[in-house]
Amino acid sequence: MTRAGTRAGLLSLTAGAAVCAVIVAAVQTPAPARPPAETPSATAPRAAVSPESPATTEAPTGPACADLAAGLSERDQLAQLLMVGVNPADETNAIEVVRDDHVGGIFVGGSATRLLSGSRLNPVHAASKHPLLVAVDDEGGRVQRIDDLDGDLPSARELAATSTPEQVRALGADRGRKLKDRGVTINLAPVADLSDGPAGEVIGDRSYSPDPAVATRYAGAFADGLAESGVLPVLKHFPGHGRAEGDSHEGLVRTPALAELKRSDLLPYANLLPRGAPAVMLGHLDVPGLTRGEAASVSPAAYRLLREDYGFDGVAMTDDLGAMRAITDRYGLPDAVLAALTAGADIALWSGHDAPGPVLTRLQKAKASGELPADRVAEALDRVLRLRTGCR
Repeated sequence: MTRAGTRAGLLSLTAGAAVCAVIVAAVQTPAPARPPAETPSATAPRAAVSPESPATTEAPTGPACADLAAGLSERDQLAQLLMVGVNPADETNAIEVVRDDHVGGIFVGGSATRLLSGSRLNPVHAASKHPLLVAVDDEGGRVQRIDDLDGDLPSARELAATSTPEQVRALGADRGRKLKDRGVTINLAPVADLSDGPAGEVIGDRSYSPDPAVATRYAGAFADGLAESGVLPVLKHFPGHGRAEGDSHEGLVRTPALAELKRSDLLPYANLLPRGAPAVMLGHLDVPGLTRGEAASVSPAAYRLLREDYGFDGVAMTDDLGAMRAITDRYGLPDAVLAALTAGADIALWSGHDAPGPVLTRLQKAKASGELPADRVAEALDRVLRLRTGCR
């Protein structure tokens, strides 16, 4: 989501060969309705099962999602679907956004580390009625977030070349524990894209491999490690950014045709999604044969592909809607968020510090007019509350 070559980051997941069954289970544990001031939100997946074990899914316990949703005003229901960028150098900004606008998630980007140190995220969590999603980009290599605080993480390409999947899982678990200790609940990683391009390209060494089987094993391993530590992983960038022409930070980019993606770039998703991946990020990618010149992140066809062809019922979220020209050249932020949610996104993300008020007002008007269908809001809200609270 932030420009390749900076240290703000993006995302990745585990398991076997491209044609075998693979295992990743990321089932969240119930979280308290309001975390105590001393402890970050307990929103977290249970430890993922190993590639050798059969996938298991335990029924969540806790309150009913419908009851939680009914206790929210219409505006607050819409706010749960937003992941808002906050100032990483100013905890006051984060507290105000959560307390006053009741958003479901915040994104901590940029280079400053103040908000991630000194337990400064604790009062941010405490300002939320329900467990809060606090996201960072911490892939490793060029895209990481806590390297200045907790040490450097190698790039995906380097890890695949020098480590076993088991070692990468252990590394992901260690990194996840460090993130969780700082109050982070969701890591926008691992990258599941396929690429053998030069390291410094937009994906480049952020990809584990151009081989779908290798990428599946290593992305899955890192995701399993995060889940084991209690941090939610996010697979990205569906349906595959690795072989796209160009950088979506600079404009809309085109991938190979859908039929070709299904033979290669989409194989990691085909392997990993059935095993319980909690969240997937859709990229700003024009896919011939699918999106008709629109970005996948705002394309109903892309969300149908994810849900119907790949059987995914977890949370679908967008790449950055506020700072990438593939979107900003075509939409203002309120309309971009509306387009994404209407298309099928459950969480709309932006990295800048734009106040959510104008976005929420636009969404309320769209819902009142029917432009944003009520059942689409209810569907997204149910998925987001399940991810955050363990409701049923």
